Amino acid sequence: MPRLESCAWSCSCAARERHKPPPGEAAVKAGEMLSSPGPAVAGPAARSPTGGATLNWSQHLVQRSVVLFVVGAFMALVLNLLQIQRNVTLFPDEVISTLFSSAWWVPPCCGTAAAVVGLLYPCIDSHLGEPHKFKREWASVMRCIAVFVGINHASAKLDFANNVQLSLTLAALSLGLWWTFDRSRSGLGLGITIAFVATLITQFLVYNGVYQYTSPDFLYIRSWLPCIFFSGGVTVGNIGRQLAMGIPEKPHND
Repeated sequence: MPRLESCAWSCSCAARERHKPPPGEAAVKAGEMLSSPGPAVAGPAARSPTGGATLNWSQHLVQRSVVLFVVGAFMALVLNLLQIQRNVTLFPDEVISTLFSSAWWVPPCCGTAAAVVGLLYPCIDSHLGEPHKFKREWASVMRCIAVFVGINHASAKLDFANNVQLSLTLAALSLGLWWTFDRSRSGLGLGITIAFVATLITQFLVYNGVYQYTSPDFLYIRSWLPCIFFSGGVTVGNIGRQLAMGIPEKPHND
């Protein structure tokens, strides 16, 4: 019996020895257990994978709005000063004596309008499923701005027999600007809408005596003014489209 017990004991010890992992393998497994991450903690980012994308999209939206506002306010100051120097628009004397020879509300109003229009153009393109790809580079945008400034300059500098001839000339130039730098149906439609709304607002301001135009021939204003608004809308729309290139799309919550 003692011999049988010793034999059984030796067999069990041998079996344990066979199933025991080598020292190196045990150390590797222990290291993997220590280095492996624990259970994931369900935080806000883990629960909402689109949270970071939404924040990034919002930052881009704010940046584009600021750039468009600054561009619109600056262009309004420059072009309005040109109109005042050529006696096309008349402001009260206390307004002309200010630093920028312009009413205080002109830059913020034009800057806000530029931000809205510049954000609206790429939004409409995305909604219609027709991304604008015609001449999408900054060199083309700068040429568009130069042509728009030239059209505005022509409205103040060119002398025609009557305002109708000047209006027809500026209308042809404005359509040429759209055809050269845009050529999209959405751009044409938005440009016409912007010209109509801006003309109504201008007529309301002139009617209430905020300022006035010399030689008005179209309901208190110049008949060529809608052409300036149309070309301005196309120009700001091209700037907004260029700024919108390469930004992340707005995430959708499923």
